[in-house]
Amino acid sequence: MQAARLTAGSFLLLIVIGAVLLSLPISTRGEGSVPPLEGIFTATSAVCLTGLVVVDTATFWTPFGQAVILGLIQVGGLGIMTLASLTGMLLVRKVSIRSRRLAQAESRPFSMGGAKRTILATVLLTVVTEAVMALILAWRFITEYQLPVAYSLWSGTFHSISAFNNAGFALRSANMIDFQDDWFILSPIMIAVVLGGLGYSVLAEIVRRARHRWRMRHSRSTTAVGHLSVTSRITLIGTAVLLIAGFAIYLAVEWHGAFEEFGVGKKILNALFATVTARTAGFNAIDYSQLSDTSLLATEGLMFVGGGSAGTAGGIKITTIVVLLYAMWTEFSGEKEVIVSKRHVPDSVIRQAMTVAAAGALVVWLSIVMLRVLNPHLDADHVTFEVVSAFGTVGLSTGITAALTGPSQVILCVLMYLGRIGPITMVAALAARKTTRHFHYPEERPLIG
Repeated sequence: MQAARLTAGSFLLLIVIGAVLLSLPISTRGEGSVPPLEGIFTATSAVCLTGLVVVDTATFWTPFGQAVILGLIQVGGLGIMTLASLTGMLLVRKVSIRSRRLAQAESRPFSMGGAKRTILATVLLTVVTEAVMALILAWRFITEYQLPVAYSLWSGTFHSISAFNNAGFALRSANMIDFQDDWFILSPIMIAVVLGGLGYSVLAEIVRRARHRWRMRHSRSTTAVGHLSVTSRITLIGTAVLLIAGFAIYLAVEWHGAFEEFGVGKKILNALFATVTARTAGFNAIDYSQLSDTSLLATEGLMFVGGGSAGTAGGIKITTIVVLLYAMWTEFSGEKEVIVSKRHVPDSVIRQAMTVAAAGALVVWLSIVMLRVLNPHLDADHVTFEVVSAFGTVGLSTGITAALTGPSQVILCVLMYLGRIGPITMVAALAARKTTRHFHYPEERPLIG
């Protein structure tokens, strides 16, 4: 619990520091000071990697203010990735020697090598990926749009960091709508979003397996390549399923809707981009207020689930929902144990998944009720979309964020904060707690369903 409190306190301190820096006159283009709530909301959105804004990032903030936002995104992203990786490593250290050997045989994503190596590897992965994507975007801005070199490099860097950390902040008033037919802009952003959403542990495991296969091929080694860990398999398969399902829904529902005036290629690009970013990134190349209710509902589902447990994605995480689905199937089929990829899932993990999902659903429901009371003039579907977007730290909006009342924006700040630190700190606290009871209560089965 001490680690959970430290994590929560660290993110809160970073938000306060960011709000103070954004309140400085040098941070804004206008005269006078920034209203406190606007600074707090923007800092919270940046640290929690959300992307919801109450002011235009491109025109309201100076380059200094934009740099502060970018710094908050980077620190928030690195913090969440290293925290997730180290949490997994520390939990592995608590098991027995026999279990450790089994874990190594399964190629667990977290090695026993120590925190320093994990942090350095995470930072290296982040910097290299962001640098490559920044150069690609800058090259496109220079060659295709004839933008100044300095601005192109800055814009490429900003959007690359924002994409890899799944933040969704953009330096254009219309976000990515101006580039909705440009594969060379949207594709690097999608790649960065997916990589950041998978997380270091999954990517590191893929790299290790690829390296081992290469060595086998060139040295004629007969050493078998270990299987991917259950976490990595769930994350990769779950990500693929969500992307395919989301893409199919957007394309089918909006073909004669929001995409009606697009060509076939543009429809495919925007359906794919919407699917990738809806899971946690928050970039938008289309106006979400023009989407049908079906598409908004599908987007809410993607936002609530989110991405990988060790990445920068928000939501309750893919592993959580997959474990729950397997548990449901086990109950329906009458089996006694939950088996995922030929591995038994402990009951404690199932309870953790249930707790994370139920707590998330309860928080979202209560927030929707409160925002409806505070904003009765706003459409209920749009309010629901805003709440799920904040909790999932996605940042997509139908355009009502700035129109919300002050108390409503405070609620969104709390949602973004809980959505960012909630699942990880909750799982860490539940997994690390130790409660010893030397007696048992009588058993009684309540009626269910």
